[in-house]
Amino acid sequence: TGAGLQGPLRLVVHGVPGNDTACYLDGPEVIIHGNAQDGVGNTMNRGRVVVHGRAGDVLGYGMRGGEILVRDSVGYRVGIHMKEYGRQVPLILIGTNAGAFLGEYMAGGRIVVLALDTADGEQVGPHCGSGLHGGAIFIRGGIDRSCISPDVEVSEPDEEDRQFLERCVAEYDQTFGRNAASDPRPFVKLVARKSRPYARLYVGV
Repeated sequence: TGAGLQGPLRLVVHGVPGNDTACYLDGPEVIIHGNAQDGVGNTMNRGRVVVHGRAGDVLGYGMRGGEILVRDSVGYRVGIHMKEYGRQVPLILIGTNAGAFLGEYMAGGRIVVLALDTADGEQVGPHCGSGLHGGAIFIRGGIDRSCISPDVEVSEPDEEDRQFLERCVAEYDQTFGRNAASDPRPFVKLVARKSRPYARLYVGV
């Protein structure tokens, strides 16, 4: 559904579209009134995808730009191989929680987990940020450090990050008619400990 769409278009889906919905999207807006299957936004370049439900695995695979908003939860390996260039910084905004390997091999972009209706320690599955070497993951609430990859450094968002997160929360609330802004828990920021976490495996450093 919506594969390779270009230009100022708007596609509205009522129900559950198939795998790779909005793959290679380059500008349009895709609104899904229901859940979504695997591979939404695969290699997406520009545009906006809104899921009024939950989404499956590998959402945003190789995503290069645009934004994906999911009202509820997402599956495994979301944001794998995300990247950014210049002012083109993709965003995945998740309302509740995510499965294992969130942000695996992530090279750029932003992933935000709002953790609505989700207890501390249950926002992400195991191996979050495995192989991450660019971009940032923001998670609200107290996290289970055993789920976070050793490739990742956990810190507090700075002032620029906080302004960005305020915009994300406001956009989520406006899009889905929720009140994510009322959750007082602070966010943590996950970034790469170094830019080439696996260099030693290939060049002996």
